[in-house]
Amino acid sequence: MNYDNIYTEALNAAKAAESAYMEAHGEPLYCGFAWVDISSARIPFVGWCKKNNVGRKHWQKGWCIWNPAGNPTQSMDVKEAGAFAFAEVLRKHGISAYAGSRAD
Repeated sequence: MNYDNIYTEALNAAKAAESAYMEAHGEPLYCGFAWVDISSARIPFVGWCKKNNVGRKHWQKGWCIWNPAGNPTQSMDVKEAGAFAFAEVLRKHGISAYAGSRAD
């Protein structure tokens, strides 16, 4: 698998989802965070992430990519849209991933 391409596809999907959300709803004032959790830190994609300084070890287990699109807004809704899109692309490529979020 070409992890460069998978990451780029996921990043582009996250950025597109965030842009689409902003166009449709503006920037909601509900502040918070969003991220993508990868269930296992022992898979080849996480090895690629480590090599390329993408994400960090999850505090429980696995791997975490915080704010995957790097969006500077404080809006949790916008960041969630990006995280869900990012995780969806990873799952499409057989990588067990899911989005998470919490209010600030």
